[in-house]
Formats: sequence, C-alpha cells, structure tokens
Amino acid sequence: MGMIKGIDVSAWQGSIDWNRVKASGISFALIKCAGSDDGFYVDSRFEQNYKGAKAAGIAVGAYYFVGKGCVTAADGKADAERFIKLLKGKQFEYPVYMDCEVTPPAAKKGATDAAIAFCDTLEKAGYYAGIYGSTYSTFESRLDDSRLKRFAHWVAQYANRCTYDGEVGIWQYASNGYVAGIGGNVDMNYAYVDYPSIIKKLGKNGYTAQKGSSSQNKTNRTRFDA
Repeated sequence: MGMIKGIDVSAWQGSIDWNRVKASGISFALIKCAGSDDGFYVDSRFEQNYKGAKAAGIAVGAYYFVGKGCVTAADGKADAERFIKLLKGKQFEYPVYMDCEVTPPAAKKGATDAAIAFCDTLEKAGYYAGIYGSTYSTFESRLDDSRLKRFAHWVAQYANRCTYDGEVGIWQYASNGYVAGIGGNVDMNYAYVDYPSIIKKLGKNGYTAQKGSSSQNKTNRTRFDA
C-alpha cells in the first residue's frame, strides 16, 4: 500500500461538498477545530466539516491553532483543555494536533514546554496527539524538536520532497491544491503512517481499544511504503 492522500481544511474553504471530495480520491481530512491566535474561538465550519467528512466516509483528524502567547506549560495545558471540550463525543481516525506557527522564536524553550504540556494533556484524556509545523520555521526556529520526537509530526514543506530530519507521519506538500467539491485552493497532504489502524487498535480518539492491545504503545506504527 502506498501513501495516503488527504487534505486539511478550515472555515477558509467555505462550504464543502464532501461526497465530491471523496470521489476525487481523498481519503482523510484534518479539520481545524479552534484556536487561540485571535482570542479563543471555535472554527465556524468545524462541526459542519466533521459531520460532512464522516458522512462521506472520509477519515478525519483535527487541529488547534495556538497563538503567539502560548509559551508556557500552563498555556499549553489550558489550550489543550479547551480543545478537549470540543473533541468530546466525536471519533477521529487521525491524530489531533497542536498547530504551532506564530510563537516567537525568542520564546523557543517556553513554546516547547507548551507543546509538551499540550500533547501530554491530550494523551491523558485518551487522544493520540501530534504537532504541526514547518520543517524550518517551526521545528528548527520555534521549537526544540529534540524534546518532541515522541509525538506524531505533521510537517509542512512545499517542495518536491520533505527534508525534515525525523519521522514524518504526514507531509503537507502544497497549499494550492485543487480538489473537486472545494471552491478555491486547499492544502494537500500525504500520510505515511496507517493512523486509523493504530488509533482504533489502541482505543484513542473516542474509540474503544481492541482486545489485547496496549493503550500506552505508541511505537507500534504501521508504515506505508513510499
């Protein structure tokens, strides 16, 4: 089995015809849930996108955009707790991510503390947590990535290949994609890890663990051949 093709969406994409998206060959969608970059808010299309994607048979994950003030462990925990309230009652086949793009590079240690607290809080609540950012401006400039390797990585790099030096679960390879059912451009992604199988087996993200699996085992990752 090869790489799996997906998209990520937010209110910016407007109303989406998810059945057409599915028919175009898209297998998963990472959906913006909320953020703290402009006060604390819920993405206006989150519920609609979640329900539409699930009804069309598209596997889903979710992400939360943290603001520039998310630079302490307390900040990360508070943002994660807000995120969890919005995730409850839903099931996600892909990880739930902290989107870190705007924290100041000068606050690298604090932003890393926040990222760890964010993901730890999600994990304690039963979620499979990850971090989104670009190869250079996030994982090199804004975060101390040596402390974050145990979390799933969703890496943005608009190039012919991803040069991130580490395990990439999902690569966001373009921001100007076209997919039937979506007006305008959309971010395009490839998944290298069979997250639906792992998450369901471990009983994360609203699923019940399969008999004989360990809920603590995050290293049992089924990878695809590129």
